[in-house]
Amino acid sequence: MVMTWGEGADTHCMPESNAPTVTPGGRAEKEALSKIRKRLAEHFFAQAQVTADPVADAAARKKIEEELPHALRASDAHLPENVRQEIVQAVIHELYGFGPIQPLLDDPTVTEVMVNRADRVYVERNGKPMRTDITFDDDAHVRQVIERIMKPLGKKLDSTNPLVDARLPDGSRVNVVIPPVAIAGSCITIRKFSRKRLGMEDLIKFGSITKPIADFLQGCVQARLNIVVCGGTGSGKTTLLNVLSSCIGPDERIVTIEDAAELQLSQDHVITLEAKKSGTDSGAEVTIRELVRNALRMRPERIVVGECRGSEALDMLQAMNTGHDGSLTTLHANSPRDAISRIETMSLMAGIDFPIRVIREQIGSAIQVMVQQSRMRDGSRKVTSVTEIAGMEGDRVLMQELFKFKEVPGAAAGAKVEGCLMPCGLRPAFMHKLENAGVRIPPETFSPASVNRMKNAA
Repeated sequence: MVMTWGEGADTHCMPESNAPTVTPGGRAEKEALSKIRKRLAEHFFAQAQVTADPVADAAARKKIEEELPHALRASDAHLPENVRQEIVQAVIHELYGFGPIQPLLDDPTVTEVMVNRADRVYVERNGKPMRTDITFDDDAHVRQVIERIMKPLGKKLDSTNPLVDARLPDGSRVNVVIPPVAIAGSCITIRKFSRKRLGMEDLIKFGSITKPIADFLQGCVQARLNIVVCGGTGSGKTTLLNVLSSCIGPDERIVTIEDAAELQLSQDHVITLEAKKSGTDSGAEVTIRELVRNALRMRPERIVVGECRGSEALDMLQAMNTGHDGSLTTLHANSPRDAISRIETMSLMAGIDFPIRVIREQIGSAIQVMVQQSRMRDGSRKVTSVTEIAGMEGDRVLMQELFKFKEVPGAAAGAKVEGCLMPCGLRPAFMHKLENAGVRIPPETFSPASVNRMKNAA
């Protein structure tokens, strides 16, 4: 926040105001209300500063909430009562929240908040982005909110370091970009943290997956198969990874590794590691790759990497191939075959001069299952493919699709996507591993003849 707010102000009486009478009138009305809000926020800013005493802070906030309506009436602004209440709430958001976007963060139907610039604020609801009528006063106002986000995190943000990834106190993931990189003005993107821990039953209820295939994937986790979840941005990869991770036994030691900690594992024997950018705290950078290497020394029974983006893919493959079976990760890819190519490319980024065939052999022996997660055109997220990695055939990684999403044709544009995740008629070669782990999957799960049963179970 701007530190000049409230300096030297009398916190008991509002300074004399020349506020105009405010009547409905579009832009002029908004500007007048904005001036009143800013003046009130400046007046109470010093009084609202957080200290090390939470009891005193709570008392100060209660006092401000009591005094604000009186201070607003003293400003001589002739406002309807509903407008007064909105201004009071907006001032509270400025002092204790994240300004104009705080109501969006409090809205459970909003999954993502996107500030493109001061006068362009979008949200995602039900998987679809839409523009809101919320605006900031100007770019300086956006920067005030950014400073409020960054201050408790100790992260450096300036013209020499204009990109920052961070995490809000509730776990939501935030990305900030400021000029000179952001040409039109400062940008904020917040992927909201779900307060409810989702389970496989929720995904079935949402129509993201069918019950038989949910049981199959749960069995794959319990049988300690290595699984990669792939998909596009915002397709629900992390959500699915979280659900699959919840299928791990409570007695297993799990090490999770993420850029920004999002996974919500309910097990007790969990170690959560988070990468650290340079320029924070001591200035030393700790990469995902370093964390994967270090995790191998922590006696993990499972390694869960939130997302493979670079050279850590090679270390992940080697971990999967050296006794750390049952590992899970995600990566960006439009299909399982594309995911194989991405893993090859990321492994080459490690700087080790392996022939491409060696990397493919590592992939073929390390990964058993790939799950494709997709965001459909209606905004819903669905598992659209489950593929077995079955070793090598010549110079290619051998893949066979076990289940594929079949959409019901003829749906009108913009209508809800209807369809079902269908078996392709192939039985995976790793079935013996499931059986040895005590996991029984009914044979009809893989039979196309069971389509009607699967639709009824969806």
